[in-house]
Amino acid sequence: MGLDFEIISKNVPEDLIEEEPLEAAGKLALKKALAVAEDLSGEIVIGADTIVVLEGKILGKPDSFETAREMLAALSGRYHQVITGVAVVDSRSGKYQLEQETTGVYFRQLTDAMINSYVESGEPFDKAGAYGIQGKGGLFVTKLEGCYFNVVGLPISRLAVMLENYGFRVF
Repeated sequence: MGLDFEIISKNVPEDLIEEEPLEAAGKLALKKALAVAEDLSGEIVIGADTIVVLEGKILGKPDSFETAREMLAALSGRYHQVITGVAVVDSRSGKYQLEQETTGVYFRQLTDAMINSYVESGEPFDKAGAYGIQGKGGLFVTKLEGCYFNVVGLPISRLAVMLENYGFRVF
């Protein structure tokens, strides 16, 4: 987008797994943005959180090889949704905007060998649903309905529109 930015990480617990998925993604994005904004004054803060949803159940980040294998096996040959909550916070006024983007994702049928090889690559471990479309996990995807960048983790088209409300012009 051509924006000058700094990445600031805060340890925000991702403990909303039991909530309704759209609401959970939004709440986590806002919690992250507000946590960073409280230490700043006069900056615009962007927070995002991406979740994977299979049949209404949120798939978080795997905490073990076995959990990663189970998640990928569950997604194999099936449709799921990726939801990203995006929050933009003005740290001076506390004003914020919160939106969510949903993308439908179809996976091909995965063999045990494919799953094992992918898990052993280490790629699944910091990603919701145990895959990254921008890496080798993209080989599993046969079709998308919606925004590719949302599946990566930040729906940039939606973010650009949100930033316009804060005076940013990306074009």
